[in-house]
Amino acid sequence: MHELSVEDLSSETRPTWCGGCGNYPILIAVKKAIAQLGLDPDKVVIVSGIGCGSSFPHWVRTYGFHTIHGRPIPLASALKMANRELTVLVTAGDGDTYGIGANHFLHAMRRNLDITVLVQNNNIYGLTEGQASPTSELGKVTKSTPYGVVEAPLNPLAVALSAGATFVARAFSGNLQHLTEMVKAAIQHRGVALVDVLQPCVTFNPAYSYEFWRNRTYLPGQHDAQDIHAALRLALEEDRRALGVLYQVQKPTLLDMMPLPKEPGNLSRLMESFV
Repeated sequence: MHELSVEDLSSETRPTWCGGCGNYPILIAVKKAIAQLGLDPDKVVIVSGIGCGSSFPHWVRTYGFHTIHGRPIPLASALKMANRELTVLVTAGDGDTYGIGANHFLHAMRRNLDITVLVQNNNIYGLTEGQASPTSELGKVTKSTPYGVVEAPLNPLAVALSAGATFVARAFSGNLQHLTEMVKAAIQHRGVALVDVLQPCVTFNPAYSYEFWRNRTYLPGQHDAQDIHAALRLALEEDRRALGVLYQVQKPTLLDMMPLPKEPGNLSRLMESFV
């Protein structure tokens, strides 16, 4: 294989997002990560659900699966369990992952299957033109909450840490270089990896603009990424958001713990043993 470029990984079709959408940098970051890591596109699968960013697999020259709302994680899990050699990425929005797909998200963190979950978190349902999502702030007026959100917003990083995730990171789509490094680190991590990307929706959530997040995000200094208590303190901050790898440890993955054959030819004998 020759050295890949972002253009090599670009499909013939072009994204149809609004101009200035925070999904564009995420798309570029994923392509850059695949190219810089020297991954074989034939062994990469991108799985998405339903949302503005969920046409992602159509725009990257890898394998892809555009599944239904809230279900990319179980589909990605099945792919990884069927073929351990695959690099499997989930790209889904905050509603898809933390709303209808929240149960799958929770159990993916505790199972520690070797997949990367990349969440396009814009604090709104953009595809359906502006309803409150699980990460929308209290009091936010939207089409579905005309008198303001009355439910406390979900803290996805705290949930992931509490559920047993082995890699938890946050990035901002307005910082492409750092975002790319976070995607690369997540892919290279052996185990489940969550990257929550603060992604402006310039059309349906303009208050959370690039400027808004630039003024409210920071890179922590000295930080022990193996200290879960320190990671939780960063995850629970309310006035600002820490970027980077908040937590990373190595533990056996789900496939390490399961009695599945490493050679596909042994599958029939395994199935017979259960009869």
